[in-house]
Amino acid sequence: NNVTNLVSVMASSGPKGETVESLDQIAAESSLKFSSKEFAEYLDSRDNLSHLRKEFIIPKNRDQKGYNGKDGDGDAVYLLGNSLGLQPVKTRSYVNEQLDKWATLGIEGHFKDPYAWFPIGETAADKILSVVGAKSRHEVAVMNSLTVNVHLMLVAFYQPTAKRHKIVIESTAFPSDRYAVMSQIKQRGFDPKESLIELKPSRDGESVVCTHDVEELLRREGDSIAVVMLGGLQYLTGQLFDMKRITAA
Repeated sequence: NNVTNLVSVMASSGPKGETVESLDQIAAESSLKFSSKEFAEYLDSRDNLSHLRKEFIIPKNRDQKGYNGKDGDGDAVYLLGNSLGLQPVKTRSYVNEQLDKWATLGIEGHFKDPYAWFPIGETAADKILSVVGAKSRHEVAVMNSLTVNVHLMLVAFYQPTAKRHKIVIESTAFPSDRYAVMSQIKQRGFDPKESLIELKPSRDGESVVCTHDVEELLRREGDSIAVVMLGGLQYLTGQLFDMKRITAA
């Protein structure tokens, strides 16, 4: 099932068949079974980012829930990056550096480089520009938690009327995102049972939402939809939404 889901996700992410065919080809050339652990390890060895693995602290098997007593010193298989990523090796030294600054400088730490606290939002914005595709610092603000930012975004963009009051999200949206959307709907005097549309796979056995189905929904319900809130990369399934097509619809 995991392999089937992987193929479905990759097929929906790029040009039809291109990504899946390339993986099949690599498996055939390496004489390894597509769904085998050996093939996964082989792909890791070809990954240009594999050297970054050593930059993170990977929990050990013995410390994990349900540990079976085998290979206690081995690295756990960690697949929860959507909830809490692995701790970078440098995290502790960075945190301690700021604690030392607080201890020695007190309030002056707001203005003392490196990483003065007062303009830290601008400092972070400079470093995240290329990640989000922005051209200048003035297009980016690094602040708050994700849920707070979702609320701020909806306060600005969700302006419901008696006719146009619905919000579209994925049925598998991150829970706190869903709670924020429901809260905003209720705050504006509407009922989530009527004003919340949750996208789901339309065919049995599929784990991703077809772009065509999203387009059909927008054509069918467009006059009643006030906001479409989709993450570019779906956190649970790994689906990469075709944001250009969805925006055009």
